[in-house]
Amino acid sequence: MNSTPVELGYDESHRLLRSEVVGRVAFHPPVGLRIVPVNYTILEDSIIWRTSPHSELGSHGADREAVFEVDRLDPKARQGWSVIASGRIEVIDDYDLVVAIRAIQDPRPWAAGMRHLYMRLRIGHLTGRRIGPSSEWLWLTRAPLPGRHSTRP
Repeated sequence: MNSTPVELGYDESHRLLRSEVVGRVAFHPPVGLRIVPVNYTILEDSIIWRTSPHSELGSHGADREAVFEVDRLDPKARQGWSVIASGRIEVIDDYDLVVAIRAIQDPRPWAAGMRHLYMRLRIGHLTGRRIGPSSEWLWLTRAPLPGRHSTRP
């Protein structure tokens, strides 16, 4: 049985975005389109991650339009949700802001290596969709992790 996808509003999309810790950044460096998985956190209207300044994202991502996606799926039940944010990538070079991010919820990369460059995608547009019976898809949503923070509802 197939379900009809349901469009989610901003608040529900933002709540789902805050519930995860790994997403994908899609951007267009000089060598062609790239999609990079990152550990992230949310602060107000920004998705924040850390990377190496020598990585493709670190050296070519700043000041580029990008898309960020996070989702949760159950292939057996054929249900899940997906949230997509779009905006511009920025390097965070404000020391006080980096200190605040570390105090709230530092996005800790799973990958080894020095990843001390803080970047963010300021959310310009946010959409979400879910598929599956509304009474059954709730298990696909985790509560935000302890320490996850957003000043938006």
